[in-house]
Amino acid sequence: MEMSGNRFMKKHHSKKTGMPPGSIIYVGDGIPSPTEVSLIDYTEEDIMEKKGITYDECMVLRDNPSITWLNFSGMADVEQIKKVGDIFGLHPLVMEDILHMGQRPKLELYDKYVYLVVKMIYRGDNGKEVTYEQLSIVMGKNYVLTFQEKEGDVFNNIRERIKGNKGRLRKSGADYLVYSLLDSVVDNYFPALEKIGDLVEEIEERLSDDPGQDVLSDIYRLKREVLFLRKSIWPIREVVAAMMRQDIEIVSPNTNTYLRDVYDHSIQVMDVVETYTDMLSELTDVYMSTVSNRMNEIMKTLTIIATIFIPLTFIVGLYGMNFKYMPELTNELAYPVVLVGMAIVSGIMLVYFRRKGWLG
Repeated sequence: MEMSGNRFMKKHHSKKTGMPPGSIIYVGDGIPSPTEVSLIDYTEEDIMEKKGITYDECMVLRDNPSITWLNFSGMADVEQIKKVGDIFGLHPLVMEDILHMGQRPKLELYDKYVYLVVKMIYRGDNGKEVTYEQLSIVMGKNYVLTFQEKEGDVFNNIRERIKGNKGRLRKSGADYLVYSLLDSVVDNYFPALEKIGDLVEEIEERLSDDPGQDVLSDIYRLKREVLFLRKSIWPIREVVAAMMRQDIEIVSPNTNTYLRDVYDHSIQVMDVVETYTDMLSELTDVYMSTVSNRMNEIMKTLTIIATIFIPLTFIVGLYGMNFKYMPELTNELAYPVVLVGMAIVSGIMLVYFRRKGWLG
């Protein structure tokens, strides 16, 4: 399984060493993707969708009674992101975390908004590549701001539901939109886990055939990926649980009911991850056991061969001595008799080994 954006072994913090808290700079891998802004502003009766939003338009949207969803794809335009943060009154530390791609999933409460960080995982267009991406969500009373590392996400079905006025989205507030985003993020963990499940089954088949060194390498690589998945998924349970536990004014009790469903799904995801972790550990043991058994078979074969040649070597060594008076040497039948005797000894030993079950 190919991984895009896998930061399991990468370091980000060195880029901010010595800088004061609240320094708003991009901290990530490589060159950030270009920033694209998309807007969906809706009420139960009306909807407006637009790409590319100006500073003045954001000022107007901030005070609209409608629900405003601003989505930022790409972190290249730091100044634009900073301006939007200023418009909506985001704390400098929040802005710092939005642009820092190594954040752990978390939830933070502020006076007028809630800040969440989760890991978005989804398959690419080819169905093989799995993309890891940090998603920052800012939820206010009537607005939701989402910040992604790059273009592409798992929210197309949500956009379609809003545009088609399907379900409760257009009838509910910003908290229900955030629930829908979290639900979509968690649900898209399952396809990534299915891919891992396929790879685990493939490794099991290879182990039953003729496992080589490459199998062990694949097992260790997959274990690292599952470990990274676990580190990405485990904290989201705490995030959802915190949203339900905290007395957040902008989260309605009705939305809490739906958040419990997301919490249940996150537990199911973790159960699957734990299962794959155990299976990969067992596959490592199976590989080691298979290699050990193979080595034992090789050693047994070599031992049997060496044991058969011990009496033959004795006979050859005996008649290889350069004594002058050895009566067998003058006998015309001595040579074939010795060869036949050696063959008989070898045959008797082979029959004995077979009866003992030492030969396959």
